[in-house]
Amino acid sequence: MKDKNGIIHCKTPQEFNRIIGVKTYHPLISVVNFSQIAEYSHPQGWKQDYYVIALCRGNSSCGVKYGRNMYDYSDGTLVFTSPGQTVVFQEYGEPFRPAEDNWAVMVHSDFIRGTALGRDIGNYVFFSYELHEALHLSEEEIGHVLSIFRHIERELRQRIDEHTPEIACASIGLLLSYCRRFYARQFKMRHRENMDIVSRFEKLLRDYFHSDSLSKNGLPTVKYFADRLNLSSDYLTAVLQRETGMNTRKHIQNRMIETAKDKLALDERPISQIAYELGFEYPQYFTRLFKRQTGMTPAEYRRRK
Repeated sequence: MKDKNGIIHCKTPQEFNRIIGVKTYHPLISVVNFSQIAEYSHPQGWKQDYYVIALCRGNSSCGVKYGRNMYDYSDGTLVFTSPGQTVVFQEYGEPFRPAEDNWAVMVHSDFIRGTALGRDIGNYVFFSYELHEALHLSEEEIGHVLSIFRHIERELRQRIDEHTPEIACASIGLLLSYCRRFYARQFKMRHRENMDIVSRFEKLLRDYFHSDSLSKNGLPTVKYFADRLNLSSDYLTAVLQRETGMNTRKHIQNRMIETAKDKLALDERPISQIAYELGFEYPQYFTRLFKRQTGMTPAEYRRRK
């Protein structure tokens, strides 16, 4: 089904296969080697109600648009999308025919429901990363990924039986575990770029707490900073955790506590008024958080000063 913006909405892998002319072995899971399919024209975009792990490599016209940004994956890149996400293509209407192996595994939530993969898939936060935060692979890593894609494909081409979900889900779980390892390598290799993100985040954090945004809008959210850094919330948290040992929420809390300490030390206004200025709707929440972070109540801290 195509919406008014020309986005094709596929509810199952089977629907996607039907559009691109690929045989379906199971309606809720599919592995596609795009270099072996007939040439077709890029649509405006896809919206898919299932998980997708796609390998883009070579001169494959894999450029996609997300928001206002264009991304062209030309070496070896894994892109992860979650159910309901929309991907818009850069080369709308142009023919698509990869020069190298470009693969995708697509799996619906109903296929993995009740399995270990279904229980754990929410822990693979890279499904919520933006497309420009994709995983860039070495040649050796591409080999690992391709071997798992091909293994799942062989399993689906056999006669489907009661063991198929267990084997396919275990293989996808193995692939995602490798991807978690590969992302750890990528974060490590991008230390300089990550530290630039940390620096820009810390400036945004300082500016927020030193402006009237706090009294007007309350405590900032993780999404507030992620949006301004053009990152997903989970990716920002992963960078901060990797480089500083603290996640985004912890950074926000620490900055709030330091600001609160300054206010408690510099003036004698009621603690409830300071709590409101810090964005707390209820002063008792501020008191509870302050004691949990410092080991004393705001009143005790003020008396000590």
